[in-house]
Amino acid sequence: MASDAIYYPKLGGFMKLDEYGSWHRPMLLCAAVMAVMTAVSAVGLAVDDRLIAGAPAWHKPFKFAFSFGVYALSWAWLVSLLRTRKRLANALSTIVVTVILVEYAIITLQVVRGTRSHFNVSTPLDNTLYRIMGISIAVMWTGTLALTLFLLRTPITDAASRWAVRLGSVLSLAGLSLGALMLLPTAAQRESMSTSAFDGIVGAHSVGVPDGGPSMPITGWSTTGGDLRIPHFVGMHALQLLPLIVMALTLLARRWPLLRQDTVRGRLLIVAGLSYGGVLALVTWQALRGQPLLAPDSATLIASAVLVFATALGTGWALRSPSVPVAAPDDHRDAARLPVLDGAGR
Repeated sequence: MASDAIYYPKLGGFMKLDEYGSWHRPMLLCAAVMAVMTAVSAVGLAVDDRLIAGAPAWHKPFKFAFSFGVYALSWAWLVSLLRTRKRLANALSTIVVTVILVEYAIITLQVVRGTRSHFNVSTPLDNTLYRIMGISIAVMWTGTLALTLFLLRTPITDAASRWAVRLGSVLSLAGLSLGALMLLPTAAQRESMSTSAFDGIVGAHSVGVPDGGPSMPITGWSTTGGDLRIPHFVGMHALQLLPLIVMALTLLARRWPLLRQDTVRGRLLIVAGLSYGGVLALVTWQALRGQPLLAPDSATLIASAVLVFATALGTGWALRSPSVPVAAPDDHRDAARLPVLDGAGR
């Protein structure tokens, strides 16, 4: 073996096609259904000119299909990494898939009916559907919490992959939890609940402005006030971004020898995860103050600068070369399972 040969743990590189067979099948099926519904919703956006709460009717099904699909695909893979409680984890994952499909079905049904799915208690049917969605979200959160706890106890040899999976799953759970902020009634809603002016809507995603106002393209996030969907989205998708950083470091390691060291890659993922958590806290704070994402005030800009500076310092710390080089695996059985790249990157 060449002296500069490097080992990449299973999670440090791209998954092989023959490894997909171990992924959680119902989650994969859910991801496939959501991929189809993303396309269907895109067609709906093109041919249906109706507006619901000021937004294109099929905008919400489109966004939810994409988000649920990415979520399901990620957990289909993560569940396959578990080494204990496999049967329980598979059962919980199947329950999560069921509630995802139920919630998405209600969202689509309400679009067909031409009314809002979220926050809508205006009629007995709307109230019942919204309550079912609330139960579905609670079950999804509980199932994700349990799966996250299982994942935190799963041994992963590669430091970068270990931190990416663990920090990503915790931040994803935090982002899912932040969705609860949208369920609280606004001051105007509380005042109108006991009067004839009550319009049957309880909760909102915008802060400081009514829902349905001017918004950003594609995301639909408010451009005139705070939007609680931003931290919800940012947090949930940490589970995709951090593993992508691991893959990027794996590719960069072919050219930069320093990144071939497990300790360095692990440190970089710690910095990336903590910085991502800082971004999540920042956009949550910004939204709660009724501030549009693209119109930060001086306090937000200062906090952003501090976060960038701290990330730069952390990156400098992470790139320090360890005093003792990381050796190749001692166990020949482990080494046989890991792909080897020589100095030419083959």
